[in-house]
Amino acid sequence: MTIDSRTIHHIAGLAELAVTDAEAKALAGQLERIVGLVAQLERVEIPSGVGAFVAGPAAATLRDDVVAPVPLNRTPEMLTTGFQRGFYLVPKLGSQEPAE
Repeated sequence: MTIDSRTIHHIAGLAELAVTDAEAKALAGQLERIVGLVAQLERVEIPSGVGAFVAGPAAATLRDDVVAPVPLNRTPEMLTTGFQRGFYLVPKLGSQEPAE
């Protein structure tokens, strides 16, 4: 696979990196070597019966997918001095009181 400076500038733009033309040329060579090493892995012979490596447990235990309310330490009534029929009671502002 050939990686040119244009590709490096495109990748740098996606990563929001500033890369000069001289740096792009050097990075292109480095990236070509990395891609070449990864391509070599495709040619590695894997003995039969050997499974793919998976980090972590062989099977992840999943929780039931149910919607449940999160238990609160304090109920809404405990969080305020005024609570009626599911609503918080707040004092009226001076501008909302009728003029006398």
